[in-house]
Amino acid sequence: MKTNMTRLALSALLSVGVLGAVPALAEDIVSLPNLSYRTGPFAATGIPLMNGQRDYMTMINERDGGVNGVKLGYEECETGYSTEKGVECYEKTKATGIVTQPWSTGITLQVLPRSNVDKIPILAPGYGFSPMADGKVFKWAFNPPASYWDGASMILRHISEGNLDNLKGKKIVLLHLDAPYGKEPIPLLQALAEKHGFTLLPIPVGVKEMQNQSAQWLQIRRENPDFVLMWGWGAMNAGALTEAVKTRFPMEKFIGIWWSGHDGDMKSVGEEGKGYRSLSWSVPVSDSQAMQDIKKYVLDPKKTEIGEGEFDWVFYQRGVLISMFTVEAIRAAQEQFNTKVVNAEQLRWGFENLKLDEARLAEIGMTGMIAPFETSCDNHSGHAGAWMLQWDGAKFVKVSDLLQADQTEIAPLVEAEAKKYADANAPWPMNDECKM
Repeated sequence: MKTNMTRLALSALLSVGVLGAVPALAEDIVSLPNLSYRTGPFAATGIPLMNGQRDYMTMINERDGGVNGVKLGYEECETGYSTEKGVECYEKTKATGIVTQPWSTGITLQVLPRSNVDKIPILAPGYGFSPMADGKVFKWAFNPPASYWDGASMILRHISEGNLDNLKGKKIVLLHLDAPYGKEPIPLLQALAEKHGFTLLPIPVGVKEMQNQSAQWLQIRRENPDFVLMWGWGAMNAGALTEAVKTRFPMEKFIGIWWSGHDGDMKSVGEEGKGYRSLSWSVPVSDSQAMQDIKKYVLDPKKTEIGEGEFDWVFYQRGVLISMFTVEAIRAAQEQFNTKVVNAEQLRWGFENLKLDEARLAEIGMTGMIAPFETSCDNHSGHAGAWMLQWDGAKFVKVSDLLQADQTEIAPLVEAEAKKYADANAPWPMNDECKM
């Protein structure tokens, strides 16, 4: 199958530098839209993630000529993290794109029912609606390598030293963005609090309060919790860290989800942030073969917008891994369907059949950057493990063995909430091909 060159695809080519010696019109290309947010209050976290995504695809185009001769047409549609703009970007790109990346739980929830009609896979790596892990219900949605509920479980297992009954009588604050993303872990945390006897106190932070959280931290000081868990994003992270330093909250009791572990945010507190921890399903390995190839084919020829020091950041290298998911799904679909230029439905199959074991990670030069995982018909997340990273005053370092979520606690909630969503949106098309 051949794709026609459209203005959208041409923009994508320009953004990743694939207009080379061969005339662009003669090239096979797939359009891979990304609903980016390089502007607005969340830009500080968005920029390195988008840079990492784009640079990996540029490297694949420059080093390999694309995936089996098919160029990767990465292109961004700026949302500023606005749900309204995100939906507009989705509508604008769906005609040519073979995947969509909403980059916001709010946008994901708006796009989710449309994916069944438009038949476009949603890639929401490590974010979105946690029950999307149920591939039997959410045929077109994927949230590898782990869901927010996986993350919440891993954090609790870490701070309880592997036994949540050790949290009995403890008080845990959830400092969260007052948005769908920030509210996502609450159902699981409430269920676990009731079961294991600890007190959960959610404290929301509005978008307009992100840089001035004095009221929230006054409440935290008054409550004197045993731990503060943070589901923060963008300017909220730096604002929370600054207030924690001001109120002299012990950093060893302050733990964030993987979107609250950004090197750039930590620069605002530097040495005073020492001891803060963040769960992470990715670990920077700057001397890995994949990262060195990015340096050779993208950074050294100045085909990047990367900022100073960003190459070694957690979020930049996480962006690299996210694009790797798409590349590996394309590769799997090409082999399965014996075609070069895959369509959206074939790519959906690819996302459903990712197999990133130790051998494959070594083959693509990413050993140690992410835990092995695989997806399947009924498992659209992969439920990979994650590590606890700790800020040492200058950078994040790995301070735990690989952590795993307790699926016996999570699976029943996923099944129940997936069914509730399907019933509320009836008639909801199920994944009839999934017999598991």
